[in-house]
Amino acid sequence: MTRLKQRLGPLWPFFCFLLLCLALLSLSRLGLAWWQAERVTGADGWGPVLLQGLRVDVSTLCWLFGVPAVFTLLLAGKHGPGRVWMGLMRLWLTAGTGLLLLLELATPAFINTYDLRPNRLFIEYLIYPKEVFGMLLQGHLPALMLVSVLVPAALWGGWRWSDRLCRDLTMPVWYWRPVLAVLVLSLGLLGARSTLGHRGLNPALVAFSTDPLVNGLVLNSAYSVGFAVKQLGKEESAASLYGRMDRQQLLDTLRQAQGRPEHEYVSPALPSLTRNTASYRGKPRNLVIILEESLGAQFVGTLGGRPLTPEFDRLARQGWLFEQLYATGTRSVRGIEAVITGFTPTPSRAVVKLDKSQTGFFTLAQLLRKRGYHTQFIYGGESHFDNMASFFLGNGFEHIVDQRDFESPVFEGSWGVSDEDLFVRANQEFEQLHRSDKPFFSLVFSSSNHDPFEFPDDRIVLYEQPKQTRNNAAKYADYALGRFFELAQQSDYWQDTLFLVVADHDSRTYGPELVPVPHFRVPALLLGEGIAPRRDDRLVSQIDLPPTLLSLAGIDSDNPMLGQDLTRYSPNRALMQFDQNFALLKGRDMVVLQPEQDALGFQYDAGQQSLTPVPADAGLAQQAQAYALWGSLAYQQGLYRLPASSDSGFIAGR
Repeated sequence: MTRLKQRLGPLWPFFCFLLLCLALLSLSRLGLAWWQAERVTGADGWGPVLLQGLRVDVSTLCWLFGVPAVFTLLLAGKHGPGRVWMGLMRLWLTAGTGLLLLLELATPAFINTYDLRPNRLFIEYLIYPKEVFGMLLQGHLPALMLVSVLVPAALWGGWRWSDRLCRDLTMPVWYWRPVLAVLVLSLGLLGARSTLGHRGLNPALVAFSTDPLVNGLVLNSAYSVGFAVKQLGKEESAASLYGRMDRQQLLDTLRQAQGRPEHEYVSPALPSLTRNTASYRGKPRNLVIILEESLGAQFVGTLGGRPLTPEFDRLARQGWLFEQLYATGTRSVRGIEAVITGFTPTPSRAVVKLDKSQTGFFTLAQLLRKRGYHTQFIYGGESHFDNMASFFLGNGFEHIVDQRDFESPVFEGSWGVSDEDLFVRANQEFEQLHRSDKPFFSLVFSSSNHDPFEFPDDRIVLYEQPKQTRNNAAKYADYALGRFFELAQQSDYWQDTLFLVVADHDSRTYGPELVPVPHFRVPALLLGEGIAPRRDDRLVSQIDLPPTLLSLAGIDSDNPMLGQDLTRYSPNRALMQFDQNFALLKGRDMVVLQPEQDALGFQYDAGQQSLTPVPADAGLAQQAQAYALWGSLAYQQGLYRLPASSDSGFIAGR
């Protein structure tokens, strides 16, 4: 060992830390794979996970330690600048190892919630420390305590160890230093790229399974997060992931998939702009969208889920219930994107958070405000979260009620006031707006059914112990919803208002499939005076809800939405984005697009909730690609907006 230390000279600390970090990452991966052994075995993945995982770890450590190793060869020494650099090098080694440990310790909780390694969402949450720390403190205290102990201990131990490793190092003579630096730089780049091909190592290169989590286990969390950071600058372009398509071919494919008459497309400048005539011809109604946090179909009794929603089940007998409606994604902002803007999902962040969509982007609020509606957003938490306030105020919402506006709430948790506080305030707002004799549009967004699942005591008979579980929170959210509709149905505004109750996404989207379709199924219920009770078993998407709402509210419009009015059309398709995988489900046939890979085909059995691999249909794959690329094209070129006078010869005035 002494001879090896002499030969490596100033690279000796890097060699030791490299071995330590390889052991750390390999043990973490092995532990995660053991935890998910059933899925790893089902994917025949033990070999790829462990061997390709070692490849990813070497690449990660070459990126992490390669450049400081080169500078160490050039600068290290017993002179003043050399000692300063050695101190910086020790700091880098220690902090880098601590970061690797922190991310690996955070991984089990992240997988337990999102069924993926830490990714872009992990980065996005870092800018909301209050909400995230409150969630961790209330719902993940053991993990938080473990991190709080182990990471500082590792930093302290790493700093002391690096001091011992740096003692009595043999320094190369000056004329060999540049040669060795070039050699280490070359080896580091080769190790970091991990291939001699045109493109370096990336997650697609080591993906081998149709189970996204198993593919994620091949990576380490530092690599996963680092790759997400790298992709942020390219996030607007789905073509870089799914392949390019000629613009005209894309538009022709979309129109063919939509199945609408050509004369309904009214603007060459805005390719998706269509003329839409409302099916309801009476006085335009108020519109209220109640967006239920994390309420997947698995929690809804009337949809075959757990018996947690007696209030929703009762309301379902009074309204128009969609039995096979699928969310477009797995985040609240994705649900907002679909329900408020009708925008198709993309592999980038939802438009709520993207720069070019902060003003002039189509929303229901923007359209309705032009028709004289009062438009508002009511939320029990802080509306700055996920950039909601900025997006809403820039795109048609004129009034926001959030946590600061609730006086003496009955309960406050990590994510704001309770759902019952939210709905009491919403009822007050609607009564006041109704007295003003001005139509109103309101988005009401619940939050109690969110990890760490905090809600008031003595409201429900708990479904299980302990209190703070997904199932109990879903049951409480249903309780609060039922109390709201008791108030609403006794109010003066009831007879003039159309209500939509819909979930933003399921509570936890997981499974061994590229896109776990059953966990995209969410409840959606239309209620109001004149809405006949019915159970609708058609296959529909969240993006079909906003055009349907406009139709039932009596609002004619030219708008750019690709969703379809369910009072007139039966689209029989759903769009789903799961991380970087995009799915188009049409009837029973499904195509899944993955980054830099050929489309895969499946047959989906809704009854059995199972996917069977089949050859991908070429026509359906082309439609999926067109849907996936449209969002990026429309966002980049500013095509998703209401028409100006130069874009369209007519804007319906009703």
